[in-house]
Amino acid sequence: MNHDTYLNSYLADILATAKNVAVVGASPDDKRPSHWISGFLLGKGYHVFPVNPLHRGETILGQQVYGSLAEIPEPVHLVDVFRRTECLAGIVDEVLAMSPRPLAIWCQLGIRDDAAAEKAEEAGISMVMNRALVSEYPLVYERLHPGSAQGHAA
Repeated sequence: MNHDTYLNSYLADILATAKNVAVVGASPDDKRPSHWISGFLLGKGYHVFPVNPLHRGETILGQQVYGSLAEIPEPVHLVDVFRRTECLAGIVDEVLAMSPRPLAIWCQLGIRDDAAAEKAEEAGISMVMNRALVSEYPLVYERLHPGSAQGHAA
């Protein structure tokens, strides 16, 4: 798949079908994007699983922090990545070891590894790279409220 652009329907499908989201690189620091995106997701009704081995056992926004994806006791639908690009291949390997596997991996702005994406996609996992999840969320609203499009560009 070409990861330079995405169809709105592709992004909306991922965000509308996910209910359980693992936030890899979650931070207890409310100045960090992973923190406020976790809060945004909680506010939209998602079940958020913060993942950060440095904070295992603590809580972030009232949610227990896990040290790895393998520790999460429920199925995860979406893995939202807030780690450096060089960490993505290892995260994909962790995702591939999960059972059941998540439907998608979403990499925030600045995170892109085409080889890691290809490996995930070959296993049937959708990938989004170098995109701000919060910026794409209006696509879910548009899907749930047809005819009220706010002019969101592709």
